[in-house]
Amino acid sequence: MNGVLNLSVPPLMKGNMENKKHPERSLVHRLTVPVIWGIVIPLLLLDFFMELYHRICFPVYNIPIVDRSKYIKVDRHKLDYLDPLEKVNCVYCGYANGLLRYTAEIAAQTEKYWCGIKHAKTEEYIEPKHHQEFVEYDDEEGLIRKYQND
Repeated sequence: MNGVLNLSVPPLMKGNMENKKHPERSLVHRLTVPVIWGIVIPLLLLDFFMELYHRICFPVYNIPIVDRSKYIKVDRHKLDYLDPLEKVNCVYCGYANGLLRYTAEIAAQTEKYWCGIKHAKTEEYIEPKHHQEFVEYDDEEGLIRKYQND
């Protein structure tokens, strides 16, 4: 073994995609698994409470319900060329990333309803697309014109 730690990846422990290019990181990847999977419970709680908020409050505010199926897609586990661990990881990523996009859209629709003012411009801030219709930061007259009741 020449005094070198063997970090080869057993077949079932191979990860997904980009990490396949880095078998030397196998041990580090394995050590981070509890951190990655530790987020499952908070994600499920986020899903439950955002859905509760969404289904109760949006009809009250007359905001259209956001179509969950447009954001959460879990289908890569059906690919025959993935091993079982890769399939489980793909279910997790499809759900987690889709859920975060879905909740971001619910939050965006909420922000459009309750607060139509942009944030102060800075170089490092990436303005969300839904802010395009918002009134500029510190434009009191623009706010009054846009939202005054006639």
